[in-house]
Amino acid sequence: MLAAWSASGCRAEQQGWPLWDAYAQRFVDVQGRVIDHSAADHTTSEGQAYGLFFALVANDRARFDKMLGWTETNLASGDLTLHLPSWNWGKNAAGEWKTLDPSSATDADLWLAYTLLEAGRLWQEPRYAKLGQMLVSRIAQQEVVEVPNFGTTLMAGPSGFHPDAKTWITNPSYFPLPVLTYLAVTMPKGPWSMVKTSFPSLVTGGTSSGYAMDWVAVTASGLKPVVSSAMQGSHTEKPVGSYDAIRVYLWAGISDPATPGLKQLFGQLGGMSGYMRGALTPPLEVDATGKVLQADSPPGFSAAVIPFLESLGMKEQAKVQADRLAATRDTGTGLYGHGVDYYDQNLALFSVGWSEGRYRFDRDGRLQLKWKR
Repeated sequence: MLAAWSASGCRAEQQGWPLWDAYAQRFVDVQGRVIDHSAADHTTSEGQAYGLFFALVANDRARFDKMLGWTETNLASGDLTLHLPSWNWGKNAAGEWKTLDPSSATDADLWLAYTLLEAGRLWQEPRYAKLGQMLVSRIAQQEVVEVPNFGTTLMAGPSGFHPDAKTWITNPSYFPLPVLTYLAVTMPKGPWSMVKTSFPSLVTGGTSSGYAMDWVAVTASGLKPVVSSAMQGSHTEKPVGSYDAIRVYLWAGISDPATPGLKQLFGQLGGMSGYMRGALTPPLEVDATGKVLQADSPPGFSAAVIPFLESLGMKEQAKVQADRLAATRDTGTGLYGHGVDYYDQNLALFSVGWSEGRYRFDRDGRLQLKWKR
């Protein structure tokens, strides 16, 4: 059932997608580059992949083609059939605009491949589908690993996430359930069914906290939450569930209720659902024991848990978060939050688009779009 309310204040019957247009005006330049103004105007493969997904949902093919062209030219050395996209692009110390880190990021790669495959189907453009298939094959070759005594799973990227012979680093938010389900169904000879099966057991990092963790080490002897490379060396260094992990709840919430494995995943996330029964906002940061370290979170966190709470039947709690999100909307820009943060807007686009019925996934992960009905 579609939610009766809309966090953006726009009825689902309206034509166009005002939130996407507002986002594109603020964050997407004329070349099709998605710019994170809060991070020295850098561009990430994540931003490009999400932007392509939103453009498909909005039936905005002109922007889609520009974003795809910029991504291929600048993040994939001009050829996505040969290269996974570099994850970080921006101005270097010498003042040159170029790739800052050539490594790819598995979550962006998956969303990019999935979006291209579905764009090929929905827009009847074979080139998109062929490009998506090539990316899926390269992801399987470079980012899927077989861990002894654990099974087949995803590393967070092809380099930098295998610190020793017995350890692989992964990120639970890099496992979007609808996307993995789609790949498992449409490409049954690939590793995707096994990758998907590995996900529920690692989402909490082997803890009983009921919260998703940002980063998890997978070893032959078990699982454990770990500190992200960005936090290493800090005085408050400890594994947490925070800015990465919030997407785990979002991906679970936007999955079709009949998606195989979803019920098991919800069962692993009881810490968050229990906390939200009495909380006004999702926690910004929890540790591996489930202790809330910081309670107050930005509006994007509220956006992320709306579908999660709706899917669990927690409609009153979902409405509290929708009201909170709507209260942060800037009527001048049409975006959310007082600082109009890039990440908040991306979480909001996924959440609001789902709440307004602009997109759904079926139980096999196929995209169902309002403009195709």
